[in-house]
Amino acid sequence: MSPMKNWMATRVNFFLILVALMGLAAPAAAQGPGVRGGVSVDPDQVYIGGHYETTPLIDRLYFRPNIELGLGDDVVTTAFNMEFIYKFPTRTDWRLFAGGGPAVNFYNFDNGPGRRGDGTETEGGFNFVFGAEHRDGLFFEAKVGAIDSPDVKFGVGWTFR
Repeated sequence: MSPMKNWMATRVNFFLILVALMGLAAPAAAQGPGVRGGVSVDPDQVYIGGHYETTPLIDRLYFRPNIELGLGDDVVTTAFNMEFIYKFPTRTDWRLFAGGGPAVNFYNFDNGPGRRGDGTETEGGFNFVFGAEHRDGLFFEAKVGAIDSPDVKFGVGWTFR
């Protein structure tokens, strides 16, 4: 398979996985699909993506798998993150959350015309997530990546409830 077809097939497969995850859980007010976007450091990129938040697995622990497409720094990154978040109780409309989970990162490098080193890599990683969310769905988060995930991500998103 050519590198371009492989690149496209990878993105289509992960989009289909995300759609399948979104369809597995029964509807409830505390869960739903969402959108996200932000910036990352190393690689220096902007990213967009989507996620699905489940109902609580236990107590205040939620599963929020997400897929993010990063662009910039002569790299296209597709990250599939399987994150668990714990939501701390509060008496306001805002609450803090923290968590983490494993990631699979697909990197497609473009080192410019005439240069060697173009290609793709698939790397495993882990993310630590911290943030705040409003009960209506707006959230802000920071991710710290370990192993081969982007070093830091700052994002904003919305979960449709």
